[in-house]
Amino acid sequence: MQAYPDYDEDLVAWATANAALLREGRVGQIDADHLAEELEDLGKSERRALCRHIRILAMHLLKWQYQPGLRGVSWQLSIENARREIQVILEDSPSLQAITETCLQKEYATARRNAVIETGLPEHLFPVSPPYRVVQILSDDFWP
Repeated sequence: MQAYPDYDEDLVAWATANAALLREGRVGQIDADHLAEELEDLGKSERRALCRHIRILAMHLLKWQYQPGLRGVSWQLSIENARREIQVILEDSPSLQAITETCLQKEYATARRNAVIETGLPEHLFPVSPPYRVVQILSDDFWP
């Protein structure tokens, strides 16, 4: 029996070997426990990426709204890029659409805090709760 890379010693070699085993139909030789763990982690990673991009988008929209005199191409591109990243994630994993509002609710406090720091404006100027809905922030036509 051939020895396969150890999960704890070389994750990439382990993943490559297990993918080959799966393609060859040698399911009984797959490291099922670690494979299941990696698949779960992949889902978590996608959720974290989605929430991170929603946080970044919310922060840039707050800056856009509360500092209209400083609007420029750089801010516009930051908003557009965040929207595209979110759309790509949702196209690849449509099931994540169900958590977008939760992400916005969860990440808004950090987006608000970051906007306060970046703008230098008083915290009380920014709403405590998200002033936008996900459907708005993802719309190319939404510029508060």
